[in-house]
Amino acid sequence: MSEVPVIDLSQAPGERAAWDRPSWVVYLWAVCELLFVTNPWQISSSLRVRVLRAFGAEIGSGVVFRPRTRVKFPWKLHIGDRSWIGEGVWFHNQDHIYVGHDVVISQETFVTTGSHAHRRDMALVTRPVRIGDGAWVTSRCMILGGVNIGQSALVTPLTVVAENVPSGAIFSAGVPKVTGQRFKQTSEDGGAS
Repeated sequence: MSEVPVIDLSQAPGERAAWDRPSWVVYLWAVCELLFVTNPWQISSSLRVRVLRAFGAEIGSGVVFRPRTRVKFPWKLHIGDRSWIGEGVWFHNQDHIYVGHDVVISQETFVTTGSHAHRRDMALVTRPVRIGDGAWVTSRCMILGGVNIGQSALVTPLTVVAENVPSGAIFSAGVPKVTGQRFKQTSEDGGAS
């Protein structure tokens, strides 16, 4: 039987491939993100938006950014007017993320544009994400790179979105159902059968 290979991660391509800014800008952003964006004690949405814009984010008017949000690279974030970004949302945007106007992205949702796509060399592969006007991505969803969520679509809680969602659709993870019994059924007289 042949041995299954292990990738030497020190040789993996893509180290800092998505930065596309000088390292001092990336490090300065990391400090500002911690102090002004991710910080749970910082209550001002408008301050978060101003700091994100200062680092190149395109954010429309009336956007609400709740505490504990994270943005990997603000210069790759584009959000339309009046959108709401919930507490703990993480934009892991190694590629561009486009969020339309009047969009809700609820708490603890993770939007990622990067993956290693099961490649044998662990090289970084990035693809943009687009979330259409009026869409609602509910709590604790995961949106993967290359996905387009259509206008006014609704993604239900805890859903992993790995494919495009049509406009106006309700998109859900598998519906929970009973798949068996944990214990033996009891007889009518209350004893175990």
